[in-house]
Amino acid sequence: MTNETNIQSALYLIPCTMGETPNNQVLPDYNSQVVKGIRHFIVESRKSAVRFLISVDKDFPIDDCTFTELSEHTDAKQDLSKILTPLEKNRQPMGIISDAGCPCIGDPGARAVEIAQKKNLRVVPLVGPNSMIMALMCSGFNGQNFAFNGYLPVKNGEREGKIKQLENKVYKENQTQLFIEAPYRNDKMLEALLKTLRAETRLCIAAGLTTSQEFAVTKTVAEWKKTKKPEINKIPAIFLIYK
Repeated sequence: MTNETNIQSALYLIPCTMGETPNNQVLPDYNSQVVKGIRHFIVESRKSAVRFLISVDKDFPIDDCTFTELSEHTDAKQDLSKILTPLEKNRQPMGIISDAGCPCIGDPGARAVEIAQKKNLRVVPLVGPNSMIMALMCSGFNGQNFAFNGYLPVKNGEREGKIKQLENKVYKENQTQLFIEAPYRNDKMLEALLKTLRAETRLCIAAGLTTSQEFAVTKTVAEWKKTKKPEINKIPAIFLIYK
């Protein structure tokens, strides 16, 4: 146990806000109490994590904390067996913080959780915003059968081929397909979708969720082609297709 807030020894999966949304708009007070009791963090980026911790408590003792970065740039072959040492050896609670939203979903933090599970260490997910689930909620698409596909290929031809493959799964398996793109390539993704998908296929674009730029609209491809292109470039977005 820790003396700070009497929280249990565990690996806590700590959601943070998406964009400049105030913490109290999307995160329960309980999360803050847990976070205040943790001094060892696995983070996607130290800078982003420190900013979040200070938003939780402006007097958060950053100098007393340890931060281990685990990101897309971490070598897949890097030995992470000791990444949970404070928890495993000293029973001190640890936390995983992503750059935005819930950690470990489309996020490298999952590698640390995999280790925790193999070592039979307790893992505790905290409640918070998840753009993929929120996008699915507001799409009007099938929420019983869906798949998140991460990033699609960037190269022309390969990307269109993958889009057609996912569209075929929509019609054959009655499965909603979700995917993302680097925000600065959103416009190119939308262009590829409108060029490749069937006219009757429905496309939902959910961007900037929980922020002042929030945009979530579902239309058929034919309808999107008649609509002014949404201003989503450089805004984190989820794309969903369904029949």
